[in-house]
Amino acid sequence: MALSNVSRRTTLQAGLTLATAPLAAAHAAAGTSQNRSNAKMALTTRWDKTFPQSSQVAHRKVTFRNRFGITVAADLYQPKARGADKLPGLVLSGPFGAVKEQVSGLYAQTLAERGFVTLAFDPSFTGESGGTVRNVASPEFFTEDFSASVDYLGLLPNAARARIGAIGICGLSGMALTAATGDSRIKAVVTASMYDMSRSMSRSYKDSYTRDQRHKVIDYLSQQRWADAEKGTYALGYHEVPFDANGQIVKGTRVLPERLPAEADPVLTEFFNYYRTPRGYHARSVNSASAWTATTPMSFFEFPMAANLDMIAPRPIMLVHGANAHSRYYSEDVYKAAPGPKELVIVPDANHVDLYDNLRKIPFDRLEAFFKKNLA
Repeated sequence: MALSNVSRRTTLQAGLTLATAPLAAAHAAAGTSQNRSNAKMALTTRWDKTFPQSSQVAHRKVTFRNRFGITVAADLYQPKARGADKLPGLVLSGPFGAVKEQVSGLYAQTLAERGFVTLAFDPSFTGESGGTVRNVASPEFFTEDFSASVDYLGLLPNAARARIGAIGICGLSGMALTAATGDSRIKAVVTASMYDMSRSMSRSYKDSYTRDQRHKVIDYLSQQRWADAEKGTYALGYHEVPFDANGQIVKGTRVLPERLPAEADPVLTEFFNYYRTPRGYHARSVNSASAWTATTPMSFFEFPMAANLDMIAPRPIMLVHGANAHSRYYSEDVYKAAPGPKELVIVPDANHVDLYDNLRKIPFDRLEAFFKKNLA
């Protein structure tokens, strides 16, 4: 998930007071532990998704390690009526700040109903996955988590190792594409409501940061590192750093407010109506209950996503976006830059968040056809 500076300014102008809870309390609210162990992970056993369980799909929790030694937690979905043949597999994650119990799990279960073995994972440092410091986002670690998921899926006896694809949703789209640039085992990639988090954090919405603002953000992040080092803790903050009307950096400790302001920006309203209401709320979700560590944007300034986009070819890409989405330009720009084969699917009368959970608008028929063709 990503909010534009326009949304931030609208929220502030409405007089919203952001919570300033201590770090430990913020992590507790998110259902996380500052010192989660990789060796012993207590995964939930009850069904705690934001969508109903399918009677056509077998589900179980699994864990595996990425190449950095972090334990990744995931939900494995398999069609119950699958026969003896090995099935094509899909690894999924996103949106940025969400957990596998939300959007990626819905996609994974739905595509398992359609004949795929699917694995929806929590990126490192988030949800039920390991990582000592919680709510840290990293372009390299999150990209690696896609490849680690391919490792796990390809070792399953009923999954076809040579027929694995990836789906990145919203802010994990860039990581899915980046993983495919360096991992030829990913045979096809779909993105939905794409956000390029490196571009978003380092240049802001529609590249609206001035050069001076970019320097201000870098200075702010650098000074925050001194503060964290002195305290021995990690402060929370906005992952997309906004400026107020006077050109000063705005700070806060929640991604989304407790209550929606009366005259909220439409983009903020979209996200709020998913993450902060029963529709999509989950206690482990950064977007629902907390924020990222304040220094998270540093690595996204330093490492742009999909720098070697041309290396995915001749493997295919499909970019799916809502016609009315504020973020549509991300998919359109990648479509222009990718050499192909490629598809750009624009969903009529759909906004950014519609592609999170609106089953009438998510083009699952197109996704199924794309993967069955390209993972044949």
